[in-house]
Order: sequence, then C-alpha cells, then structure tokens
Amino acid sequence: MEWEKDAEQAIKKVPFFVRKKVKTRVEKEAGDAGKVRVSLADVKATQKRFLNKMDSEIKGYQLDACFGSGGCPNRILVSELQDKIEGLLKEEDLLGFLRITVKGDLKFHHEFRITVSDCPNACSQPQIKDIGIIGAKEPCVTNNECIACMECINTCKENAISVDESGSQPTIDFEQCVKCGQCIDVCPTKTIDTEKTGYRVLIGGKLGRHPRLAEELPEMYSETEVLDIIRQCVKYYKDNSRNGERFAELVGRDNTFVQELNKKLKRM
Repeated sequence: MEWEKDAEQAIKKVPFFVRKKVKTRVEKEAGDAGKVRVSLADVKATQKRFLNKMDSEIKGYQLDACFGSGGCPNRILVSELQDKIEGLLKEEDLLGFLRITVKGDLKFHHEFRITVSDCPNACSQPQIKDIGIIGAKEPCVTNNECIACMECINTCKENAISVDESGSQPTIDFEQCVKCGQCIDVCPTKTIDTEKTGYRVLIGGKLGRHPRLAEELPEMYSETEVLDIIRQCVKYYKDNSRNGERFAELVGRDNTFVQELNKKLKRM
C-alpha cells in the first residue's frame, strides 16, 4: 500500500519496538475502509485507537527474531529454540505477574523482552533487550595444511585472523573473534574448521530514560543451557520486580545475580 509523505514521517516517530505493529494496523484499517493510499489522518486515527487499547494488546513478553520465523539468511544454527522460548514464556504467565504487580494499565514497556539473533550481525538488537541470544560458531585451527589462499583474511570483518604467506598455520585472535563462522565456510582445505556451535547470551539491556547495554555471559551455550538461563532470569525478575520495574534495572542495581548465574553455569 502507498503512503503519503507526511504519513511516512509520522510513522517514523512511533517508538521502534511497536512501529511495525502500528504500521501493519494502519494499513489494515485503511484497507478495510477501501483505501489504497495511507494518509496522515489514517495514521493518527489508528494510533489513537491503538494507544487507547494498549492494555488489551499486552501479553507480558516480547519475543523477536531478526527475520521472524523464517530466520536470518546468515543464520548459523537451524533449531526450534524460538518456539521453545515462546512455550517457556507462556508457562511463566508473565502477563498474570504484571497484572498483579503493576499499578494501573499495562504498557508495552512493561513487557519482558527477549530477542534471538541468528548471527552476530544482531539485526534484532540483542544488546538492548532483557535477554539477547546470538547464534555462534567457534572456529579452530586443524592440522590440515594451509595453502595461504587468504580467503579467511578477506572474509573476517574483525581482522581476527593472521596467516603467514610462507604457508604456516593461521592464527585466530579469539579476543576479536565474534564466532560468526564465516572463515570456516570459506576455508577450502578445512584448515579452519568448527570447534563447536551454540549461542552467546547477553542479559540486562534496555533503552529508555536510563539506557543500559546488555552484559554478555562468558561462554557459548547449548540450546538446553540457554533455556535454563532464561528460566533463572525470569525467576529472578518475578522474585524482585515491583510495579513494572525492568529486569535490566534490577541487574544494573545489583550485580550479584550475574555473578551467581555465572557460578551456576560453570558448574553445569
């Protein structure tokens, strides 16, 4: 559907975390009215109805992915993790928790936010969510002979790989490596191969008046471990949040949760 210029400018002012939802609703309501072009008046009318009915739209959590259920074209892992997280969040009844603990109407900023990013490009912004999950593939150097083709060097955006042109084995700087796996995919001799696959996990990010970047946990985790991390985070949130206080605010105020979580994960 076509949009008038002032309508496009108006929709850009809607908070990004509900912009897609509002835009879809504007187009649906305009289409239902028999229109083929969205005007500024359409945007204002839908936005007013949307805000007035916001409490009824709340489900207690937001679960996003870079490209929705279809996954990212750069995806590292193909799994059912997103569906399993959805099931876990439904079991936790975060909506019921919010209705008990929040005074007044619920707003979208009250919801617990988790995002799954299939690769380190992180288009779904895991750094600013309560829990951010990033697919990861850790490389290793094998005993296979390196032919110094430099494909890994040309592919690595982090400059984390060095190769001696005399033909010695490549060296990977794991402080710089983001575990995207692209060097593995281009190595013709499998001199660089997969050590393991899993997920990086970040916790405690948010925007708002006092923004906070999520803190990355130190290891790579399996699907089972990721689900366990989410359970522990949600439990801590429900045990400590009052009147809509965000998980990131709790973690930012008291870092002992992160420390204890790391200890538990090391024992797993």
